[in-house]
Amino acid sequence: MHSKPQLLAWLTCDGVHIDPGSGKHTILGIFSHIHSDKFPFVHPFMVWFLSIGDCAPGPHRMRIQMGLNAAQPRPLLERPFESASPLHAINLINEIRNLTFPQPGDYTLVIEIDEEPLLVTNLSVTR
Repeated sequence: MHSKPQLLAWLTCDGVHIDPGSGKHTILGIFSHIHSDKFPFVHPFMVWFLSIGDCAPGPHRMRIQMGLNAAQPRPLLERPFESASPLHAINLINEIRNLTFPQPGDYTLVIEIDEEPLLVTNLSVTR
């Protein structure tokens, strides 16, 4: 039996630059909430950077759901990824384009790996 993947980092930011020489990731413009004067509001572009460790070797599936109602989040993103070893950190860069927020509030984000919850957090959207 394998242990559950462990969350190493979760960031909402403007972008991630990967240095072609070293492979190091530079995180650009970290933010924790969104502000808009008008609703519904469409945020043009953001990145959800996720780093996980202790992930069993082989193929995996990440899913992110979001909603104002924590009990009924809607699917937003699903993608496959591979793990070479549980000793390797896996950085998943998720580009989110034209995300609509119908009203202000605390939007619940649910991040799952292989249909198991890894993180439940909020993204605050204010007027």
